[in-house]
Amino acid sequence: MNQTSINQTAQNQARARVYRLLSDLFAKEIDHQRLTCLQSSEAQAFFDLLATDPELAPEVNTLQEVLAGLDDEPALLNLAADYCGLFLVGGKQSANPYASLYLTSKEDEEQPLLFGDQHQEMMALLNQSQLQVQSDFPEPADHVAVILAYVAQQATRLNDKDQLAFIAQYLDAWLPEFAMRVSDRDSGRFYQALARLTQTWVRQDCEGLSA
Repeated sequence: MNQTSINQTAQNQARARVYRLLSDLFAKEIDHQRLTCLQSSEAQAFFDLLATDPELAPEVNTLQEVLAGLDDEPALLNLAADYCGLFLVGGKQSANPYASLYLTSKEDEEQPLLFGDQHQEMMALLNQSQLQVQSDFPEPADHVAVILAYVAQQATRLNDKDQLAFIAQYLDAWLPEFAMRVSDRDSGRFYQALARLTQTWVRQDCEGLSA
């Protein structure tokens, strides 16, 4: 393996780690066990590394500040309530994390949105890659956490062109609207920072893959 290949492999492994982190934070509420991991020196060092990017720094710093403040049960329960209200309970005050809800055309809006085209397409892609949505995650396959996890899996497998095509279609096309909805509806700071961080990271990644 030449030096260029080694550098590309290391870079893609780092990209995969970011996508896995974002996926994990969107997948479920933060409990005590996950909080311990996120507050660890290793996790904080990774957050610090991300924060060296000026575009990512404001949102990363907010995540770190909120995590540092989760020092008692009520604080953790309040964050869990924010997650539930945004991503688990439907309604006008939610910010549903499903690609189909943002990518369905106006002409098709009378059709069922959940388990729609993007869900079916993601299921096919997961099957092709011998992957599957975990049984303890009863969500459609076009959930943002599933898509981010898929990108993490493919970061070291697909070429840049194929990665760019997927990320542009299945993430970058709808994350701006999703991030705006989360920011408008989040009563706390954590999830709106996470959504904006994800949007900015994905946009930057698309720019890097297309360079």
